[in-house]
Amino acid sequence: MTTSDLQAEELMREVRRLEYRTRRRVDSLFAGNYHSAFKGQGIEFAEVREYEPGDDVRAIDWNVTARAGRPFIKLFVEERQLTVILAVDVSASSGFGTKGKLKSRVEIEVAAALAAAAARTQDRVGLMLFAERPELFLPPRKGRQHFLRVLRELVAHRPHGTRTDLAAALDHVGDLQRRRAIVFLISDLITPEQSPELLTPHLRKLAARHELTVVHVRDPRESELPRAGLVRLRDAESGRTVTVDAGSSRMRSRFAKASHARAEAIRGAIAASGAERIEVWTDRPIMKPLLAHFQRRAGRVVA
Repeated sequence: MTTSDLQAEELMREVRRLEYRTRRRVDSLFAGNYHSAFKGQGIEFAEVREYEPGDDVRAIDWNVTARAGRPFIKLFVEERQLTVILAVDVSASSGFGTKGKLKSRVEIEVAAALAAAAARTQDRVGLMLFAERPELFLPPRKGRQHFLRVLRELVAHRPHGTRTDLAAALDHVGDLQRRRAIVFLISDLITPEQSPELLTPHLRKLAARHELTVVHVRDPRESELPRAGLVRLRDAESGRTVTVDAGSSRMRSRFAKASHARAEAIRGAIAASGAERIEVWTDRPIMKPLLAHFQRRAGRVVA
């Protein structure tokens, strides 16, 4: 067996492991909540059946009732026809992680869980991987084979770029997907050359056409410095390095305040755009915040 054969076999094993773990999570936690959170675009006629006490008399099919001589009602089913687009950040900063998993792994697991929930309800799923520019796009489709293709690309893709261009990614999704869709932007939102405020117009433009949710992937070390004396910090995307005195309480406080301010700016930019936000961490289970988000949406839809 050649090296390429071994790599292909290991890749398929990883895809199967990811599928198994993801389906177990989705089946046990939030498939029903996903269905309730994202309603279809209408209803369509399914069949008629005999009227039973308690049925809504407004659903009576008078033509069938007249022919049969006893009351029948019309039954309708939700016409979903939903499309889910997963836009996943594969830039260099996603390769960071200190207390649990790498952010890139969290992104894969979040995208896989969302794809599985959509596939379970027969919704179409599309995938875009991006860094400095879009690197891969799978058009939305249904079916298990397409779901496995999404997982395979998530696991196997090796990024070409290192920097992040969120504005370009958001605009590209809008250009590719003209019909209304459910869009999940999955990213650590680290953009050294784009402030959160500058992203607001791009977020707002996409959120105006689609149901946009930003999944913000975070690591604890990005908001606090360890007590470790002199520490050299390196920006994975730009390559710039800086040495700081992590033993200084003043330096640690400045770092924490700057991190907090940036997180608040990100929250503000997302809120101002009309998009929704989910926050996941590398050192915490991902399913709890996803489930909470779907439950909030389901409650709002019902209300």
